[in-house]
Formats: sequence, structure tokens, C-alpha cells
Amino acid sequence: MPSPACETRRTANSLRKPSRRSNAFSSEITPTRAPYAPPGAQGAVPARRRRALVVARRPAIRCETTARPRRRDRMSHRTPTLTVGLVGAGGMARAHAPAWRALGADLVVHSHDGAADVAAAHGGRAAATLDDLLDAVDVVDVVTPTPTHLAVAGAALAAGRHVLCEKPLTRTGADGATLLAAARAADRQLYPGHVVRYFPEYARMRDAVRAGAVGTPAVLRFARGGAFPTWSAWFADEARSGGVVLDLMLHDLDLARWVAGEVTSVHATRRSLDADGAPRTLAHVVLTHAGGALSHVRGLWGAPHTSFRTSFHVAGNAGTLRFDSAESGGVRTDLAPVPTGGEDRPAPAAGERESPYLTEIREVARAFVAAPTALAPDHPLHPRASAVDGVVAVEIAEAALGSIASGEPVALDTAARVRDLGGVPEAAPHRLATTGSPA
Repeated sequence: MPSPACETRRTANSLRKPSRRSNAFSSEITPTRAPYAPPGAQGAVPARRRRALVVARRPAIRCETTARPRRRDRMSHRTPTLTVGLVGAGGMARAHAPAWRALGADLVVHSHDGAADVAAAHGGRAAATLDDLLDAVDVVDVVTPTPTHLAVAGAALAAGRHVLCEKPLTRTGADGATLLAAARAADRQLYPGHVVRYFPEYARMRDAVRAGAVGTPAVLRFARGGAFPTWSAWFADEARSGGVVLDLMLHDLDLARWVAGEVTSVHATRRSLDADGAPRTLAHVVLTHAGGALSHVRGLWGAPHTSFRTSFHVAGNAGTLRFDSAESGGVRTDLAPVPTGGEDRPAPAAGERESPYLTEIREVARAFVAAPTALAPDHPLHPRASAVDGVVAVEIAEAALGSIASGEPVALDTAARVRDLGGVPEAAPHRLATTGSPA
């Protein structure tokens, strides 16, 4: 019987599925086949006949328990060679591509424009159509504009490929649920690109809160802002991008739920103006958590000279944790002294230089290599952000947009929604009594 280590070092080609369903592509992608329809939907296209893969298969990676594995095979540094299909050639493609290459992956890039440049910059090759890319790859990384995510990720899942999809998972929560259903019907892995969960300051803050470092969390504040993204017109079209709330603030809406637990109410405001042809938008969202904590999330698309900056401040009845990217020194603490024999406080992360995108993609790649099918939520290699998390984050952002439109709070029950989607709700780290005092 093979050793557990042997089980994780399976050949990457085992992820491929010899037949692919028909699917659809957005106008951003070169179309070559019939439209994708969700499993069971009217107009869904049946699986086509099997056909040979365009690329030659590599020999399986050998597993030898008596000899030290080659560096290329050690999961601690590199994954068994995957061929990754990068769909998109914008800023996020240029963030993801070097991470995949650092892990030893081969890259195939397809985009409406710019694929050859991204491929050349990172030692990959360009594919003329999405069909060609899907024939040549083991897994797919979707880094296209938000309104194309459903079509492109749906096509990849229907082709039997695991998918990493940049945030937001989809433009709407309904589309996210459709994509989740498609992943389950195909028995393939689907993960959202919630990269801020992998920033060391945020990850350590969450661990510290969950360990009780601040006692009972009461108020959490998250801020994120930079210049208005005028470099691409679709950002300013809320129908396509979801605006600052969905495109930028989704990171912190997701983090608030990840840290403080499920959400029961959302109240939001937004102010937009155009000064001398330069648009600016500021939004503020207040989340009420099931455990009694409040999260204040602020997002800014500002003037052209605005520097990108993020921060958090988490306060409980036993101390605070705070971070500001404009300062140095990592997470700052105001906590009670550590008891003799107690655990150390969170260490500063300022000296850590690994890209959070590399940390994220390494974790996702290990999951992809672990199994040719979907992983159970409690699998030890399941990434920290699930497809259910991706759907719920979009739905929280939609509730915020609804509150902005109505001027009223929007009731939400994300715990029930997570269960409906087949996930496990985030527990509140500590519960507040209705008076605000520790329970």
C-alpha cells in the first residue's frame, strides 16, 4: 500500500478528464463552442464524445520511499508539474503568473488581448481560444473581469478542470450559487481568490482573535483604499463590477465574517462625486455578527494621487490588535501580559517577504494535486477559502448595495445560507451578551 506521501505526489495528468462538455464564453473570450448551461438547466448541452488531448502526457512522477525525492517533487516547495491555464492577461494575471511559475507550473495563457505578452514574460505560451487552452491544461485560473467569471469558470468546470477564480467569485450571489452547483455536478474543485486571508498580518490577527487574545471581540474596523481604477472602463460600470463595495470591499467583508463569525444584519452608505473629471467613491458598511460584535468596513476609490492603504483595528474586552500598511512593524498589540507558560503574542510580519499570492496559490495547488475530484470541507489540504465562502461574500456585498439603495439595514442570516449551500458556518469566537458585556 503506498505511503501517505506517495498519495499526495500523484501525477498531475490524473487531473485531466478525457472528455469535455460544451460550454460558453463571454464576449471577452474567443468563442468556439456552444453556450454553457448549468447542470439540469434548459438548454444544457450533453457531454461530447471523447477525444485525444492535444498535449502529450508526461510520465507519472515516481514515488520512492527509500530515497530523498528530487526538489521538483517536494510539496513543501514545488508541486508536481501542473499545466495551468491562465484565462486573462490584466493586472491579476501578472500577480498570479509568477506564483504559478515559482511552483514549477507550466503556463498556457488565453485572453482577448495581451496573452502573448503575459506568456512571454513568464515563460509560458499563448492559446488562441479557450477551447485550445482547456485541451492543454490540468487546471484553470480565472483572472478575467468580474462579469465573465460565470461563463469562463463554468466552461472550465464542464471540461473537468479544477478552478481557482479571482474574487469576486461572480457578479451576483445567484450566479455564485449556479457556479457552485456546476462544480458539484462535475465533482471538481472550485476556490475563490480571497488573497487577503493569506496576508500574514490578517491571518495572524484572525488566529489571535480565535485564540482569545482580545477576549470577546466587540468592534472590528477594516479600511481599504486607493486611486479610482480608471485604467479600465468596466470598473466604473456598477452593473458590471459591483462598484467599490463588490470589487474592493469584498476582501474586508469576507475577512470580517472569517474573524468575527456569521452576519445577521448589513447597513451601508456611499458617497460618490466627480471632481474635474476624476471620479471618487467612498462607502461604509456596518455588519452585525451573530456573536454580538460589530464590524465597520470602509472602502475608498479616491483621487488619482491616492496611495493604496489598508488597515484593521480589532477591539475586545481584553485588548486590541491593529495594523496599518502605511506603518512598519506588522501587527501592533495592546494586550494583557502573557501569563507564565502562556502562548506568545502574534509576531510582527514585517520581515516576511513571500508574496501572499504565492502563499495562496501554493495552498490551492496542493489541493488540486491531492485529488482529481472535489475535496471534503474537512480535508486537511482544503484551502482556507471555500467556494461557499465566495458565494456568501458576494451575497453580503449585495446586501450592502441593497442597503445603500434603500437607506435601511438589510437582515441577513449567513449561517443559514452557509448550511443551505452545504458548508459549515463560522463560529463566533466569543459571544457578547445583549448588553454588550461578556457573556
